[in-house]
Amino acid sequence: MLGWSKWVIFYIICLSLSLQQLRKASSASPPIQTDQVHEDFLSGRYLKQEQGGSHEIHCSRERSRAAWKIIEEYLVPFVEKEQYQLSRRCRLHPDNDLFRDQEHHKVHLDINEWQCGFCKKSFYEEKHLDKHFDNRHGNLLNVSHSRCLADVCGALHCDHVMNSVSQKSKCNPAAASRNKHLCESLADNCFPVNEGPSASRLHEFFLHQFCDAHSCTGRQKPFSRGRRKKTSIFYIFISFLTLILLLLFYVYIYLYQRGMKRGTLELKRISQSGRKKKPF
Repeated sequence: MLGWSKWVIFYIICLSLSLQQLRKASSASPPIQTDQVHEDFLSGRYLKQEQGGSHEIHCSRERSRAAWKIIEEYLVPFVEKEQYQLSRRCRLHPDNDLFRDQEHHKVHLDINEWQCGFCKKSFYEEKHLDKHFDNRHGNLLNVSHSRCLADVCGALHCDHVMNSVSQKSKCNPAAASRNKHLCESLADNCFPVNEGPSASRLHEFFLHQFCDAHSCTGRQKPFSRGRRKKTSIFYIFISFLTLILLLLFYVYIYLYQRGMKRGTLELKRISQSGRKKKPF
């Protein structure tokens, strides 16, 4: 019986160590940096400027990444459900993201190990890989056909996701109006109501999901229609370990009860044999 109890204690220790490692991993991930506040929805715009024959690009990679995460979580699942194909004219189309190709060439090998998919060079943090892309592979950006996704951050509530605006800051009605106008133009451009029932439903959905929250009344919150449901790796890991521990626990209880029954039977046999032997 002591052997099984040792195994249970061993698995509990392994579980606690795994939890500590996962907490360290979550604390080691770098926070997203912000560049501008909610009021200027064009804060991430890129400009191409001729300087001695070279092109200088100004586009916030962080805000573009935040915008793409919002699109992936709060829009793409509903577009896929309707089996609707976004047009290249839509600014939210993946091909219109200036950094999409570079983001696809990021290889996350370990907690503190990132690798460039172009030249295989490794880095400790994602921000250093971003600088490497800017310095070494900036010529691979498709500036002729792609646009800066950070331009639509105001419409998509990037600052809400990036926590770059204080909850105590006052709402700017002019900025809210500009962002709502941009949001509605995205809905009209990406989901024209004259292109069928699916486009019409997605147009209405986009207005509720993103545009209605651009108001200083505070009645409507962003992303009111929900998001993509993710299955957490941490949750799967904990569930798996819990099942193993429960299995070991029930095996231990079974063996313990079986041992108790054996002991009881042995005692009965001994007592019965003692009764049968009578002294002369």
